[in-house]
This record gives sequence, C-alpha cells and structure tokens, in this order.
Amino acid sequence: MLAGACVLSAQTLAAEQGGSQAQLGPRPFFLIDDLEAGELKDRLSQCEAGPFYKTDFSIAHRGAPLQFPEHTEQSYRAGARMGAGILECDVTFTKDRQLVCRHDQCDLHTSTDILSKPDLAAKCTKPFVPADRTSDGKAEAMCCTSDLSLAEFKSLKGKMDGANPAASTIEDYMKGTPPWRTELYATDGTLMTHKESIALFKSLGVKFTPELKAPKVAMPFEGDYAQDDFAQQMIDEYKSAGVDPADVYPQSFQLRDVLYWIAQEPEFAKQAIFLDDRDETVEGFDAQDPGTWTPGMAELASKGVKIIAPPIHVLVTLDATGKIIPSAYAKAAKSAGLGIITWSLERSGTLTDGGGYYFQSVKDVIRSPGDTYKVLDVLARDVGVMGVFSDWPATVSYYANCMKLN
Repeated sequence: MLAGACVLSAQTLAAEQGGSQAQLGPRPFFLIDDLEAGELKDRLSQCEAGPFYKTDFSIAHRGAPLQFPEHTEQSYRAGARMGAGILECDVTFTKDRQLVCRHDQCDLHTSTDILSKPDLAAKCTKPFVPADRTSDGKAEAMCCTSDLSLAEFKSLKGKMDGANPAASTIEDYMKGTPPWRTELYATDGTLMTHKESIALFKSLGVKFTPELKAPKVAMPFEGDYAQDDFAQQMIDEYKSAGVDPADVYPQSFQLRDVLYWIAQEPEFAKQAIFLDDRDETVEGFDAQDPGTWTPGMAELASKGVKIIAPPIHVLVTLDATGKIIPSAYAKAAKSAGLGIITWSLERSGTLTDGGGYYFQSVKDVIRSPGDTYKVLDVLARDVGVMGVFSDWPATVSYYANCMKLN
C-alpha cells in the first residue's frame, strides 16, 4: 500500500511541476540500507521502485559537488538529473564587473586550475607560497575572480575544491580533495557565468537560487561599483532573460542585500532568503536562547523577510532521551511566519565521526551514513523546512518523492 502511495505521489509531483523523471543512482538506497531498523526505514524502503521526479524540496548546493567540481556545467547537470527542482549559482564578479558562478570571490586557487597557468597565476592577489617545514608555515595562495577579466576566468577549468597546506609545489598544493569525495568526474569542469547559468537552468526546467556573495574586495570596487549596484545587477540579469520572479529565490548572508531587494525589487524579494550564519559570526549565539538572536524572528518578519536559512545544526537539538527535536530557533522562526530552508546535507563525509559542523548539535546520536535520513526526516516533519540544500541532491529528492513533498 505504501509503495503505491509513493508512486502515485511521484506521478502527481511530475504533473504539478512539469518535471522529468530523475535518475537517483545508488546512494539513497545505500543510505536506506544503512539506516537502523524502524518505521522510517520501512517507509523509505517502500518507495524503492520509484519512479522519481524533480522536486523543489531538493535544492542543488553548488550543483552536485560531492562528486563533481562545484559551480560547473557538469555539476549543475548532475544536480538536475538527480531531481533537484532548484539549482544554485553563487554570484560574484570579475575585474571587468561581469557576474560569474563561484562559491567565494577568492577561491580560484582551490576550486580551479589557475595555479597551473603561470600567466594567470601571476595575477593572483597572493601568488602561491610553498609550505615552510622549518617554521610550520602552511602553503597558501589567494586567487580571486576580481583578479581576472571575464575572458581569463572562462579559460579556467573547475576542479574539486581543496588544497594541500603541506605542499612544497603547486602540483601538490592542488591535490587537496577530501578522501570521501572523488576525482572521477573532475577532468574537465566548465566554469559558468551567471547569465550562462540562467540559460542552462531554464533549459533544464529548474528554478533559480542565486546567492549574492559578500565581496572580498573593498566596495565600491575601483571607486564606483557599490554593493547595491552588485545586488541590482544580479536581479537585472533575470529580468533581461525574461525569468518569472516566482521562479527565483535570491539569497544573501548580508541582511542589507535582502532589505535592498525588498525595497527595490519587491517581486523578486517575495522569495528572498536571508542566509543566517550568526552561529559563526555572532559571539554568544545560541539556537536555544532567543536573547542571542539580534534581530529576532519577529523583527525580521516585520522588515519584510519571508525566508530564513540557517545551517542544519541550528534547527535541531537533542531532548533528554537523545531524541532529535526542533530547536528553539526553529520553533520561533515558524511562529513568526518565516519559511525555513537549510544547508547543507551530504557535506559531512561518512558521518562516522559525528558529522562535524553541520551535525554538531546532535553529534552524540550520529553514528553512520544512514543517520542522514534520520536528520532529514526531523527537518521535514518536525521543523517543517520548505527545502534542503544538498551536495548530492538524489538523497533529498528520494525522500521528498517518497514523503509526498512538493
């Protein structure tokens, strides 16, 4: 009976969203096999026959960077094939003020092959410096999109993000991929402009969640390119492409950007996302203590904010029995009428070490890969999130299809 319900749900999703069938691969099934026996495992197991379709609950975080170089055409296509209904381009700018997709304005040295190109490496803000084993100095470099023209940026190839801080050569420095990721699909990562990402996402039939990245250069850039110009330019590229604002979820960690869109682009601001990283940036922040949230949920809502997006661990905690439950922060956000999105699933390796940053508030009960679905289930059922960013969208797509989520 449950299997039939899940198949019907997937077909209904496809009809409602106009989506194509998703290709989930083996990972969701591996996680379900690893999940401890119980109601959740039984429910998810009933849906193994599919079919599966794209869903807006599944948001591709930088594409599918668990196995593909992030923010590349290949990574985006993989995320869409795995059922993500929304894809992310993190937006920054080049020296000639063209918008491109990169997680950080200054991550080219870890996420592209720039250091292997001497003419372009020489333009880096901080050229490569090898590790100094006598003084424990780490190898380092800093290469920014703002160091290059758009044409120069487009000549680069994406690689798996990472660097070896103990490296004495550029070749060794570029070999820093975490062991739980893979180089198998990292042979030819095609970098994307923001405009190219819009065209690609339209062709894939998915929605858009661009993140306006905080600039690492002084603003106004070169004296006259101000933050508001940057924020407006990003929205203007959707308007020029004829994209319906209802299909766009603009994001920023800077509340000022969200407030700018609310004031200047109210149609696009209806789904603007305030990315909340106060757990890292505000001293004393506690997801269980409303007194440490400034501004609070009601104030954010009164300013016109509609959606808030903290990391996973801010939304969940453990009760006295070790059960995973919503945090006070999660309950307050819902009470204030805020929609909630969270980040980022499948970014924590095997979970055999407690899951690291994204699972820190529940690490005492995180033991194995299957616990990914335990946490996702609480986020969906109890916290009531409207979507989940994932580095491997198939995991979330499977859950959303099976649980009849949009």
